[in-house]
Amino acid sequence: MPNQPASILLRNARIVLADRTIGAASLLIDNGRISAVSDSTEVAPGTESVIDLTGLTLFPGFIDVHIHGAVGVDTMDATAESLHQLAAFLASRGITGWVPTLVPGEVSQYEASTKAIAHLISEQRSALRPPAARALGVHYEGPFVNSQQCGALHREHFRTFSSAADLNALPTINDHQAVHMTTVAPEIDGGIQLIDELTKRGWIVSLGHTRAGVDTLELALAAGARHMTHFMNAMTPLHHRSPGPVGWGLIKDEVTCDLIADGIHLNPAILKLILRNKTSERVSLISDSIAAAGRGDGEYEIWGETITVKNGRTQNAQGSIAGSVITMLDAVRLMMSLGFSEQQVSQMSSTNPARLLRIDDDCGSIEAGKRADLVALDDKGEVRLAIVSGKVAFQDLS
Repeated sequence: MPNQPASILLRNARIVLADRTIGAASLLIDNGRISAVSDSTEVAPGTESVIDLTGLTLFPGFIDVHIHGAVGVDTMDATAESLHQLAAFLASRGITGWVPTLVPGEVSQYEASTKAIAHLISEQRSALRPPAARALGVHYEGPFVNSQQCGALHREHFRTFSSAADLNALPTINDHQAVHMTTVAPEIDGGIQLIDELTKRGWIVSLGHTRAGVDTLELALAAGARHMTHFMNAMTPLHHRSPGPVGWGLIKDEVTCDLIADGIHLNPAILKLILRNKTSERVSLISDSIAAAGRGDGEYEIWGETITVKNGRTQNAQGSIAGSVITMLDAVRLMMSLGFSEQQVSQMSSTNPARLLRIDDDCGSIEAGKRADLVALDDKGEVRLAIVSGKVAFQDLS
């Protein structure tokens, strides 16, 4: 593969920082890191490449912590090669980091999937693949969840917890930088003990597919759970005499959540309501996309069943919504259309996901010293440039 320059100057861009947006500014990349952000357009001596971004807005690259697939690739049966193809597609949509997400299945499926993910992570770190969205680890959506809130997940693979040995059902990636995340319903048998054990092992525990009451949710919080998966979806709805996960999540400032901002899983008015309570500091956007994403309407064989996509809405044979067909770019566009500022959207699409994954010291915002994971959008919200670790992963500046 061709060598890329070690130093790149991006100039004449609007640049979205944490507290403001600056115009006609420049950003210097050196050896994969952001070296400087300034209002100067001067080219520093030794700069190997200059890219003019006049008319474009530069955001920190989007990070998707919950994604099952796209463009025909399903994380449950993908190879390292097909995962790379998916990662390249994601980069073209402004995603620079992602956590491949697995649905409940056989342990043998998990082993094959995590092996492929680990292979991709290793190849990306060694630059054996062209630049593409970085795989950051693995997210198990289940199998330790409530069968009464299964959504599109297959309940025959659901499990309960009795001892640490039960965690053998979740193979890990043997890489100290790989993120391990799982969605848990705390009310299952052994659920609180499970959360405690996962927390001790350094896992990120998210609450979801749950019918838990407030008392159980408080125990889960004390055990280490600090996040909620696709908030309001696959959990008991809010009731004025039984607040449940939704009411509890809305009032807990120490708990963050993620949202599927496709306008289907959550009505736009509900998105505004959640943000009114949680604020952009406590919300991450996710796609929850499936292998049909990027392929249009039709019928697709996914997870051993036929999933129909019509007008951008997924549905399985039971009539349940089965994930989405958006990308993080679509979620960003929707939130912008609802009136949220560039700073707020940047928080929800980059900074907060990085903080959730405990990698915010490395990426998730545009700051000197951080990894150069960047996306440039035009005034229509189209991706014109995506840079991953200082390397151009996608470019359409025509």
